[in-house]
Amino acid sequence: MSSIVTLSLTGMTCATCAGRIETSLNGVEGAHATVNFATERATVNLDGVIDATHLIDAVKRVGYGAVVVDDSAPVPDAADDEPISDDMKSLRWRVIVSAVLGIPVILMSMIPALQFDGWQWTALNLTTPLATWAAWPFHSAALKNARHGATNMDTLVSLGVGVAYLWSVWALLFTPAGMTGMHMDMPLFGSVGSDHALYFESAAAVTLFLLAGRYLEAVSKRDARRALRALMRLGATDVVLLMGDREVTVPIAALAAGDRFVVKPGAIIAADGVVESGASTVDASMVTGESVPVEVGVGSKVVGGTIVVGGQIVVTATGVGSESELARMTRMVEEAQAGKAKIQHLADRVSAIFVPAVIVLAVLGFAGWWAATAEVSTAMQVAVATLVIACPCALGLATPMALLVGTGVGAKFGILIRGTDALENTRRITTVVLDKTGTLTTGRLSVGEIDPLVGTAESVLRDAVALERASEHPLAAAIVREAKIRGIDAPVASDTVPAVGRGISGIVEGHIIRVGKLDWLIEAGVHVNDTDRERFATLVRHGFTVVAVSRDTELHGFISLADTVKPTTVEAVRGLVAAGLTPILLTGDNESVATSVANAVGIAKVYANVSPGDKLDVVQSLQAAGEVVAMVGDGVNDAAALAAADLGIAMGQGTDVAREASDITVVSGDLLLVVDAIRLSRRTLGTIRSNLVWAFGYNVVAIPIALAGLLSPVIAGLAMAFSSVFVVLNSTRLNGFRLTPRRASGATAPSV
Repeated sequence: MSSIVTLSLTGMTCATCAGRIETSLNGVEGAHATVNFATERATVNLDGVIDATHLIDAVKRVGYGAVVVDDSAPVPDAADDEPISDDMKSLRWRVIVSAVLGIPVILMSMIPALQFDGWQWTALNLTTPLATWAAWPFHSAALKNARHGATNMDTLVSLGVGVAYLWSVWALLFTPAGMTGMHMDMPLFGSVGSDHALYFESAAAVTLFLLAGRYLEAVSKRDARRALRALMRLGATDVVLLMGDREVTVPIAALAAGDRFVVKPGAIIAADGVVESGASTVDASMVTGESVPVEVGVGSKVVGGTIVVGGQIVVTATGVGSESELARMTRMVEEAQAGKAKIQHLADRVSAIFVPAVIVLAVLGFAGWWAATAEVSTAMQVAVATLVIACPCALGLATPMALLVGTGVGAKFGILIRGTDALENTRRITTVVLDKTGTLTTGRLSVGEIDPLVGTAESVLRDAVALERASEHPLAAAIVREAKIRGIDAPVASDTVPAVGRGISGIVEGHIIRVGKLDWLIEAGVHVNDTDRERFATLVRHGFTVVAVSRDTELHGFISLADTVKPTTVEAVRGLVAAGLTPILLTGDNESVATSVANAVGIAKVYANVSPGDKLDVVQSLQAAGEVVAMVGDGVNDAAALAAADLGIAMGQGTDVAREASDITVVSGDLLLVVDAIRLSRRTLGTIRSNLVWAFGYNVVAIPIALAGLLSPVIAGLAMAFSSVFVVLNSTRLNGFRLTPRRASGATAPSV
């Protein structure tokens, strides 16, 4: 017997921590664990019966915390209602205090003109809470790692802050650096043994910048957890149970499989089920991706989270709670997200070698100079210079600074980039999978053609509007909009009778007018010849949704409706092809509609009639074939595929779930911005890489110079500060990014 246990983890600070926990969990017999650092969760597949306490103990043995996640817990009601944890509140206060106290220290230390009499003692007072309380997360993590014989970036941060601070305190107390009137110059060249070596600014800068980066990372993780809650909130909160002849409104939690419930027009279907009585039109676009509402009647299957826009129906529940389609989609999104790599933790992986190497070099430098000169002061300053110049300020800034500027530029243009996973994957993309409704098209039906068989197009539209003007059906709304555009004033119909899911009939100026499905008109006695049938079939093959209009027993004409391609879609597809990418259309719509859209925008490969699960399968099959896949979508039905893709891009006018499951969101819904998003992401990634090359290269060059005694700790601190300035300036070059020029206004987009 196998089962799955999900653990919520605490205490992780880097990818190294996640790897340590994963190794410990996999050491439990019968357990196969995957730890997701981003979501701070571990998914453990168990073979046989294993007490969850063994798993928790395995996590605790390596110095972290864990609790079993209760998947049956109620879902919060709002997207942003996850309470801020005590750890996040503490981290936020540490950042605030570090900025208030640290900035004056940095300015005084780096600008001699600001160094008043006794400034160094003020710097001591300001830096003490920084190096102790504010930097405690680094010290605590370093101690925890030390107990388990491991090191990471926290170790070097803790050592850098601690040594810089303690040496500065020692210098104040036992060297001329503590004398009133002392001014610390920042010469380009200096010698080891300077008696004015204070490094409070190093301790302050490292603490401030790295705490700020850690807080931004925590906020990003918290935001990412909204996706699953947003998905589940698509379901109804209450349900109208049918108990005999009575209707009773109860919380959704009271609904069980087999219960009968009523869904009124405009209401959300509470659970998956089968229609027992009634007929209606269901807007399933949020779940299935269908652009046209689905007609349902007795025996039809319905999905929880979809909306009834026609008549009232009674449904027998078949899938409730964790067995519902929404719950299954939630699990698909969660599982797809768990498999993503975390390029932003490159520094942590490198630190497995870098950190202990720096420590060893500093100790060897101290021992060698002490032995050579017999002067502890000189030896200490070599060691301090080595640690200070290797302090990972630039390394800590390399990714967040470029990401901050790049995402800021993107936000200005309506491009939201979630993190460095997106940046890394844009470089490798070979295929772009595009949803249709809301991505390539507007998602709003409009009248494409009117074919009069008797009279004129205006008379056909006039009769249709006379009946449809009071309907809330999307097809009716599109017909009414077209009449307004054409300035057609229709009479008011009388004795209107809706045939739910089929059409509507009524009396207009003494004639019986019917508007609806062709087969319904035929059943009502309307004469339709073979030529009319062939014309109808041709329109359907071209991807139109066709409404037939009759006057008495004579077929009056056809009104063809379709979704409209967005104005920039064709240009955007060309841009993707020009970038060396292969576009693929993936949609829940039928084959004829999908093919028409693909032909209109220049896409050769099409997958039609696909369910949300099928979309995920298509993405994964492309990946298995060696393609690096970007998925562009906007609906709940795209969420799992967006999460599983190497790069998920959501159109901002779509659902919260699609946006939260994606790596990049295009706020305006302009597909051409997808091309710009890929360009910006690649450029930002290039900046991050150049920052990292500088940060590591700087250490490779500077550490040997420090060990050779050619740098004083003051210059080491200056070099460390300059490395940070370089990273900042290099990152700000992203402000020069510009969007792809749009084509001339007035260009029209095809309707399909």
